Amino acid sequence: MPISPGIQARAIQLLLGGVMSRVHKDLRFTDVPKQTETLRVETGAGPVAVTVYRPPATADSPAPVYVNFHGGGFIVGRPEQDDHICRYIAATAGCVVINVDYAVAPQRPYPTAVTQAYDVTAWAVEHDSDHGWDGSRLAVGGHSAGGNLTAAVCRTARDRRTFSPRLQILDSVPLDQLADPATKHSPIAKPLLTPYLMRVFTAAYVPDPADLSHPLVSPGPADDLAGLPPALVITAEHDRLRDEGDAYAKALEAAGVPVTHRVFAGVDHYFTHTGPVPAGKEAIELMAATLRTALAA
Repeated sequence: MPISPGIQARAIQLLLGGVMSRVHKDLRFTDVPKQTETLRVETGAGPVAVTVYRPPATADSPAPVYVNFHGGGFIVGRPEQDDHICRYIAATAGCVVINVDYAVAPQRPYPTAVTQAYDVTAWAVEHDSDHGWDGSRLAVGGHSAGGNLTAAVCRTARDRRTFSPRLQILDSVPLDQLADPATKHSPIAKPLLTPYLMRVFTAAYVPDPADLSHPLVSPGPADDLAGLPPALVITAEHDRLRDEGDAYAKALEAAGVPVTHRVFAGVDHYFTHTGPVPAGKEAIELMAATLRTALAA
């Protein structure tokens, strides 16, 4: 009897859960102090815990806000894997960072995470004065699955005409869930993402194949990209997701969206967490610098 996608996904949750929290010791920015608090946000798909990182007291007051969505193939619920990115951005970009603990599959499949991601971002805009940040100066971003949710939030906000992020950060993002992972190539023999792993992620997150072509799942092939927020697109040379990230950057630009696109040479998926350290630091510094410019008053 074949093993169900749900059981496979739960096994990978157990396998990867701890591994994905292990950021390279030289990328942890432990010398950067952090001030955090945990809040609970009610959404249309249940309550969500968020960790709020505050910038130094010398920053603008009220400070702008950046909403971060972690990676993990939509099945690993470990927002702490992005602690190093959140603390660095809060300290150097002078903004409040909201790190979102969205629900993951297979327990909570699509569209739960999209609903939660959008609703938390809308909450950050609508309740800014309650929490001491400036929701009119907003950016969103994330790594891998978190970048996919970022694209979904930006598209939903545009279509509903609710809020307009000043920047979206898309770091090594799956943007075409409809394509067979075996067709996504890497120039190295053993890239981090295997076709098997990618299929498990997708089957757990999107159990109904009819949803795979939905632009909130697969924003890459969508042809209505005009009006989306300016984007910082980061891709990794050895990543199986590089081609779709590169293509999305070009498509956004063709649609009139301002795009900064950077391909990092000689690195694979998740390099902003596991290194090589010089490339990981450079990418995180690029995120912070681009945010600082985009969110300036």
